[in-house]
Amino acid sequence: MAMFCNQCEQTAKGTGCTVTGVCGKKPDVSALQDLLVYVVRGLANYAAEGRRVGVVDQEVNRFTVEALFATLTNVDFDPARFQELINRGVALRNKFREKVKAAGGNVNFNDPAADFNPAADLKGLVAQGEAVGLPSDRDADPDVQSLQMITVIGIKGIAAYAYHACILGQEDDAVYAYIHEAMASLLNRDLGVNDWLELALRCGEINLRVMELLDAANTGAYGHPVPTEVPLGHKKGKCILVSGHDLKDLEELLKQTEGKGIYIYTHGEMLPAHGYPGLKKYSHFYGHFGTAWQNQKKEFPQFPGPILMTTNCIQEPQESYFDNIFTTSVVGWPGVKHVESYDFSPVIEKTLEMPGFDSDEDKGSVMVGFARNAVLGVADKVIEGVKSGAIRHFFLVGGCDGAKSGRSYYTEFVEKTPGDTIVLTLACGKFRFFDKKLGDIGGIPRLLDVGQCNDAYSAIQIAVALASAFNCDVNDLPLSLVLSWYEQKAVAILLTLLYLGIKGIRLGPSLPAFVTPNVLNVLVEKFDIKPITTPEEDLADLLA
Repeated sequence: MAMFCNQCEQTAKGTGCTVTGVCGKKPDVSALQDLLVYVVRGLANYAAEGRRVGVVDQEVNRFTVEALFATLTNVDFDPARFQELINRGVALRNKFREKVKAAGGNVNFNDPAADFNPAADLKGLVAQGEAVGLPSDRDADPDVQSLQMITVIGIKGIAAYAYHACILGQEDDAVYAYIHEAMASLLNRDLGVNDWLELALRCGEINLRVMELLDAANTGAYGHPVPTEVPLGHKKGKCILVSGHDLKDLEELLKQTEGKGIYIYTHGEMLPAHGYPGLKKYSHFYGHFGTAWQNQKKEFPQFPGPILMTTNCIQEPQESYFDNIFTTSVVGWPGVKHVESYDFSPVIEKTLEMPGFDSDEDKGSVMVGFARNAVLGVADKVIEGVKSGAIRHFFLVGGCDGAKSGRSYYTEFVEKTPGDTIVLTLACGKFRFFDKKLGDIGGIPRLLDVGQCNDAYSAIQIAVALASAFNCDVNDLPLSLVLSWYEQKAVAILLTLLYLGIKGIRLGPSLPAFVTPNVLNVLVEKFDIKPITTPEEDLADLLA
């Protein structure tokens, strides 16, 4: 069984995984993911036409982001769940088609995805997926294919953020409208390189709106993050480890474990959750264990309690600890138990069966909670520090982490930043250096954890506010972006930065395999994107 997947940074040989995914994804799952994207494309034709004649369906909208979210790297590897999503998507398409037809809309499209009928079994679905895999139009110009891939991969990132925002009641039809328009355009031969570049940059614009929605959802539900010290050790007693991004899952777990003598720990991108007042109020919400998903194989077997995965799945899992893993939302892996409707009783029951920690241990702490409100609350000190020369430069060092070699660059870069510079960081890339003690400048910590990957919105707002204070453009600030990418949300954020006109971004550890030389040249000429080199060379250049 053949496969081809190049959507993440660690793709085999820098070109694409063709035998099995470096992430652990099998060829059958890869084919089913491609087929689900194909189903969404077919549905998008009707959704885009529906809007033209005044027909909009929230079930269609929400299915769109749920389905695309399931195809992200390290999220869902369960063939049976893809079969259910594919069949549900086709049934939803057929039902919606009748609504569009009744409203006088066109229901005859050239795209074969619009009339696709799924096979009756998994074997047949896998074969169909192999036939319709990305890129969507293999006869298109290679540069058009490249920009289409950039757009689709960026849309997958948007879908993840939109899904989380929707759970907390924040939606905007403009987001769904863009996704449907772009997906329905994939076989439009009238669109050239410039058209697809525009669609890619609009992907960045829409992602900015999605991150704004998710920011409003999180802060509306749990308050604005505040600087908070988070223990890295543990307390004696029963315990649950929560990994991923979904704050709603964490909140519900905290509610259901209150008073049961169970401590809740974070892992990976859940670390910033400790800064939210609405979550830190729970006395049994204790500390942080481990780093990020790339160390799961090493860290999870060491944890003496169950693990709850709320966004990213297990990379190359060990079946020996399957019994201790639970997943939520669209996350899944064959053999791993799935929590439905926020009923965490199976997780709690498992917790009480497991030993928990047998003693207290102090491993130091880290600070979180430096989102935009916290940083802008001391803006006067920051501005004065810049004017006095105490603060020479700001570095935003963040993005995704991964298992592939070359990521030690980011640790070395942060370690070598001069004492008169400040490092802002966000997303799981920070786990290369999140516990470094860099000191402070006039009481302002030199290392400021802005939050999760979607908190790039906070970082953008900080930059915009500083630019306003200094009466200059963001590109004129003493600010440099040094980013690591791994998966599709990082692509969406990069497109947002390009949409905002941010220039001079350092990107690594390697450039995306789906970017052709011609498209790369456009990005370099228009936005001055540069690959990372060495920490010493890049620091010297950025501080020159």
